Amino acid sequence: MREWLQGRWRALFGPRMLYGWRRSDGTWLPHTRISSATRIESPDRLEIGDHVFIGHFNLIDASGGLRIDEGVQVTTHCALLTHSSHQALRLAGRDYWGSSDPPGFMRAATWIGAYSFIGPHSVVMAGSRIGRGVLVKAYSYVAGEVPDFAIVAGQPARVVGDTRELDRPWLDAHPEVRRAYDAWAAGDLDPLAPGTKTRADG
Repeated sequence: MREWLQGRWRALFGPRMLYGWRRSDGTWLPHTRISSATRIESPDRLEIGDHVFIGHFNLIDASGGLRIDEGVQVTTHCALLTHSSHQALRLAGRDYWGSSDPPGFMRAATWIGAYSFIGPHSVVMAGSRIGRGVLVKAYSYVAGEVPDFAIVAGQPARVVGDTRELDRPWLDAHPEVRRAYDAWAAGDLDPLAPGTKTRADG
């Protein structure tokens, strides 16, 4: 009985995945799922595609402009940042508060490319640009540019592999998915449009 009550309590009051998201431009994204336990700062500055998954206990800071393309997965306990004040705080100390433009403060747009995966407990710093098809391993600290299809790991994150090598055996075993894979991998889809078609389809 106790386990049943605990299960009901968690079901009623625990984090939930919410299906569908309306962008600030009014576009409804029916396949995007975002946890009720994820904080989104400045949602009006968030450009997001459909088929995005953002799990529990993440910080999504869009205050400096954040773009998350189609099919991105953000697992859990991640921070996607578009501003950073830690250096400004160290430099200015108590004078930081009340300063309109403190030295060391950074605000820069961040971009995560289509069908990338952000592993648990990872941080993506302000101004980073992650290419499409990237795998960011757990506990990584990403700052700067990450090329398409890279596997990155570490603090700071470094390229340790290529996702196409992971995908090749699956594509060989399941040739029926090759066309869909090639469409997004080649950049032939609009990564912010719901119900996208390939350019070849018109």
